[in-house]
Amino acid sequence: MNILNAIGNTPLVRLHRVVPSDCAKVFAKLEWENPTGSVKDRMAQAVIARAEEDGRLGPGGAVVEYTGGSTGTSLALVCACKGYRLQIVTSDAFSREKLDHMAALGAELTLVPSEGGLTTRKLILDMVQTARELSKAPGTFWTDQLHNHDSIAGYYPLGEEIWHQTGGHIDAFVHCVGTAASLRGVATVLKRHNPDVKIIAVEPAESSVLLGGQPGPHKIEGVGIGYVPPLWEPSLVDEIIAIPTAAAKDMARRIAREEGLFAGTSSGANVLASMEVARRLGPGANVVTLMVDSGLKYLSTDVYRRSE
Repeated sequence: MNILNAIGNTPLVRLHRVVPSDCAKVFAKLEWENPTGSVKDRMAQAVIARAEEDGRLGPGGAVVEYTGGSTGTSLALVCACKGYRLQIVTSDAFSREKLDHMAALGAELTLVPSEGGLTTRKLILDMVQTARELSKAPGTFWTDQLHNHDSIAGYYPLGEEIWHQTGGHIDAFVHCVGTAASLRGVATVLKRHNPDVKIIAVEPAESSVLLGGQPGPHKIEGVGIGYVPPLWEPSLVDEIIAIPTAAAKDMARRIAREEGLFAGTSSGANVLASMEVARRLGPGANVVTLMVDSGLKYLSTDVYRRSE
């Protein structure tokens, strides 16, 4: 047994105070209960294990990835446990807590400058290109999360957990899109159990490319890369909802104060979109979403930082 055995089997709780009584029930899966405080632990474990199995990553090898922080922290956990060197390409656009957490677990950081601390299409592409150059070193495995199909399988257990924890009584699953791997993995499992389960994707309103809009800067960390992610599978998705950054931040603060759930901005977006779906479905239905990561990752940001 080691820390990697603690990944998964996270709790599912019902939201009581922020969801109106005339709506469907909304349940949140507490993915911050994973070891690094993020859902990304699931994919990190899967992609490293698969690379070891097929020889892409051997003993003494190095791992490289571009990331807004949560994926990098999860990879740092796995690499620390398995003894791999990890090089992370990230940016000042992401919270100081995430950068410090990655470094604390042994990751070597390369920072790509952002435009005013915002997530933009250019920033993502610059980070990818920097990681591509680093990956050319001998003995290096590039996890390449935007293209790595192994990450999708890493979320199959999450879908199974949701199905069993709800006793199969789930009408809709709502989740933000970054790489699209977590949405796709969960959707694949839920649709296999019941094709009528509705899958709702969430994206930043300022960069609503999945709905055909123009890319733009936003501040919902970890999602909304500014173009349609390569792992996006539209046949699994029934609806797309766009949530503004400011509204997502406000809801993150509300669920902390009113539900005792301390999560990041994308979780606030998830809850807002879930409430919209719950209003339409009405009493008697069940909606499930994710608390993607812990609010502890955002204490230095304007989501939670106290004004002096």
